[in-house]
Amino acid sequence: MSNEFTLNAELRTDEGKAASRRLRRLEDKVPAIIYGSNKKPVSVSIHHKDFIKQLENEAFYAHVVEVVVDGKAESVILKDLQRHPAKAIIMHADFMRVSKTKKFTKIVPLHFINEDISPGVKIDGGIVSHAANSVEISTLPADLPAFIEVDMAEVESGTTLHISDLKLPKGVTSVALALGASHDLPVVSIKKLKGAPIEEGEGEGEQAPAAE
Repeated sequence: MSNEFTLNAELRTDEGKAASRRLRRLEDKVPAIIYGSNKKPVSVSIHHKDFIKQLENEAFYAHVVEVVVDGKAESVILKDLQRHPAKAIIMHADFMRVSKTKKFTKIVPLHFINEDISPGVKIDGGIVSHAANSVEISTLPADLPAFIEVDMAEVESGTTLHISDLKLPKGVTSVALALGASHDLPVVSIKKLKGAPIEEGEGEGEQAPAAE
């Protein structure tokens, strides 16, 4: 997968909480750190408005990003993002270096499609219940998907899809499943509403209680 996102950053030598506050307040920049690949961590700053614009695109969160520092580009992924609890302000960001030849782990979003035409909803009037909105995967940078699609077109009521039911792209594996079957957690289900019509054949053979 080609890199579609680029951020320009500047080296930051003045560190600490006080320095970070000044950076955000006086220069409208976001303090950040780049680490990994057995290299020394580098503290940088990124213009807040440029960063915010990139974050508006969901794919940015699950994509290899080029961070350019002093004319040199680093291939990274966003590993952590700290936001202000009450304001639309990015407080700090962590970027992890990635290698073209080494797999890394990343949490990517799930996109659910065809929920409205699934038999469980369209025919039975069931309710879709999401147990997860993202999944952690292991992949090479070139194979990193922006999201994992979950097709609900044939899911019936009373059915639960687990991580093992996801159709992962080539070269992508589930971190949870690598830990064992007990980590095959539910992702989505369609629950039949209480009082839903009884299907033909249901309850056959049952007899009403005799009157006393």
